[in-house]
Amino acid sequence: MTHDGPADHVEQNRRFWNDEAAAWHGPLARDHWAQEEPSWGLWATPESQVSLLPDGIDGMRTIELGCGTAYVSAWLARAGAHPVGIDLSEKQLATARAMQAEFGIDFPLVLGDAEKVPYEDNTFGLAISEYGASLWCDPYQWIPEAARLLVPGGRLVFSRYSPLFALCVPPEGPASTTLSRGQFGLTRLDWGNHVEFVLPHGEMLRLLRDCGFVVEDLIEVQAPRTARDYSEVSADWARQWPSEEIWKARLAG
Repeated sequence: MTHDGPADHVEQNRRFWNDEAAAWHGPLARDHWAQEEPSWGLWATPESQVSLLPDGIDGMRTIELGCGTAYVSAWLARAGAHPVGIDLSEKQLATARAMQAEFGIDFPLVLGDAEKVPYEDNTFGLAISEYGASLWCDPYQWIPEAARLLVPGGRLVFSRYSPLFALCVPPEGPASTTLSRGQFGLTRLDWGNHVEFVLPHGEMLRLLRDCGFVVEDLIEVQAPRTARDYSEVSADWARQWPSEEIWKARLAG
């Protein structure tokens, strides 16, 4: 369970989110916080279709790794959980705090790195990431950290780009039908001003297993017919091949 790549991504991604990306996502926060039913990922897949959240969430301590504007934690709080959100972007957390004040939902928001969470072992029943740590953090760091934070039997659920999307997205423009990079050695995607991480399925399975997880489901999401295009992937592409996927795992014990 090793990864020898450079470790400069944390500060690079912090700058990217504070300087650029937070401005794109801030205006979306209110609509996300206002949702009655959670929906996941680029294609807004309803919770009723994927059952991403485990049973027994009421009263559970949860942590959202790379929480951004923390709307997922708000959904968890409404379901009766006791969430904590952690993110490396001051601007994202400022938006999250504004939403807490507007919607009257309060929970801890921690400025920090999801690869090094300032909580003790065996603290949470659920660790969750929707394109947070699951995309922006080194999986060889954040997944062992999630295992450390969870109680035995705790759940890890996360959504991310699919390996196929990572193979087909070029340096500029949306995913195409041409492979743009090799699968062997696929881990880190450098985009100049930010870094993303996507492991192939075999590597992800081995990493989760080595950290003590039992994988319970892997859902490859298909875009609905009503979906709009994104700059990185068209809806037509994602109706034919999975651009994103949802993982569900349980910590053994």
